[in-house]
Amino acid sequence: MNNSVRGTGRLLWACLRALLVLTVVCGVIYPIAVTGVAQAFFSHRANGSEITSDGRSVGSSLIGQRYDLPLQGGSHTPAPDLRWFQPRPSNGLSTNSVNTRYKLIVSGATNRAGDSAELIEWVKDAKAAVIKDNSVKGYRVAPAEVPADAVTSSGSGLDPDISPAYARIQVHRVAERNHLTVARVHKLVADHTTGRLLGFAGEPRVNVLELNIALKQLADR
Repeated sequence: MNNSVRGTGRLLWACLRALLVLTVVCGVIYPIAVTGVAQAFFSHRANGSEITSDGRSVGSSLIGQRYDLPLQGGSHTPAPDLRWFQPRPSNGLSTNSVNTRYKLIVSGATNRAGDSAELIEWVKDAKAAVIKDNSVKGYRVAPAEVPADAVTSSGSGLDPDISPAYARIQVHRVAERNHLTVARVHKLVADHTTGRLLGFAGEPRVNVLELNIALKQLADR
């Protein structure tokens, strides 16, 4: 009986020591080490890849933002503010109802199959809107020029980037709305186009938030 009690006591003491050691290693030392390395070598990424403008944080380079006009009376869907370059469609699952200080779109895909009648209708409507919004005096968007990312959302619905092709078809509209020359806005897009990683991985892309910050600076001159 005594041997059994002593054996149980030794086992419990060993388990307690293991718990204390693992708590210190995994709950204290490891997080401090990882945080230290992240702050020392990858501070921008570790802190959320924030983008600042005029001395304040305006977003993250990893999360897309919408550029919409205020809701009109009786309307449930805001119209896009056509002064700005527009991102990909954002079909999040719902809007944020927990912290109403922030008008966020919950990340999520549409979960519609390629042959879904609803998805096909969404794409058709989005394509018509892209053509209508970006066709201005002296320039008309041809249906064949509308790229896929202009009419479909990403898997998360919060993609921060668009293709250079989608940015280019917005140039004439953005130039007209901001009283800029087409050439200057084309150069702005070219300057903010990021090529393939290592020259072969991924696709060229344009970060919409960074592009619109540069557009504001250019328009305010």
